[in-house]
Amino acid sequence: MEITCYNITCKAVTRTCEPRLTLKEVLRASGGVMGESHLGMTEKIVLLKGKICALKRFRKVILKKNVVGRKIEKFARVSRDCKQLVPITAYLYSKRIKFVVCDYYPMGSLADLLAGARDLGQTALEWKQRLKIIVCIAHGIAFIHSQDPPKDQKDIQLNVHGNVKASNVMINIDFTACLSDYGFMQLAERTEFSDTWQKNPPPLDDQYAYCEMLSQKNDVYNFGIIMLDILGRKHGMKKEEMGNGEFEFFVQGKERKQVLNVLNIALKCINNDLEARPTMEQIVIYLGDVLRVKNYSN
Repeated sequence: MEITCYNITCKAVTRTCEPRLTLKEVLRASGGVMGESHLGMTEKIVLLKGKICALKRFRKVILKKNVVGRKIEKFARVSRDCKQLVPITAYLYSKRIKFVVCDYYPMGSLADLLAGARDLGQTALEWKQRLKIIVCIAHGIAFIHSQDPPKDQKDIQLNVHGNVKASNVMINIDFTACLSDYGFMQLAERTEFSDTWQKNPPPLDDQYAYCEMLSQKNDVYNFGIIMLDILGRKHGMKKEEMGNGEFEFFVQGKERKQVLNVLNIALKCINNDLEARPTMEQIVIYLGDVLRVKNYSN
């Protein structure tokens, strides 16, 4: 069985005429599970020719094949046009198996890096690395939010990510970041799974809560949670506790002011008043101001 693949070097994302990946090749690939989520399982696969990919295997897809294919192709086009989004290279929809193939990032996710430092004693990220990651995530979400909804397809939301969390932020070796799982909330059903990296999801039978997840305001909220996590602050802390001088990374002078400014942005993002939350366009501007912070005396 041939897998639907994309030629992402062309101006438009199209299916290739020459098969580049087969189901047999994927099933024969060596690999292992990297993580699980409410949507399914992520595996690292090493193809016979040595190419390494990430395979996102969905647990429960209820959409028809042509609908899934149309949506994935739309998400793939948007992902190809933004360097802060993980590219989608192929997908398979069969009766028993449904998965998407994406680029693999050997540095792992932001969740992996933060856990490695906190739980395994690995070297903690420096502030410059953390700020670079924050800026990359912001640009990725802002690019998604800038997309115009298709006029002829009301069943797809191109301008919402829907699943912004630390485990969906992939890190490059230069500590730039790319968002994965863009649009996947619109492909598969959520199933019961314990995800300790992000706030608790709404009840699976609460359709209103699920719709709220597919909103730009919720993307902004979850970006705020990520910023707090990067700053080593937990959601639910009192503001004075969040703003104390102790961090898991060393900062002073200019960098300390940057940290406090980012904290203020994060607090705006998690405001309980939806309308009071800034847009991603505004957040990108705020972060630009953070990058331009000059040295100052304590």
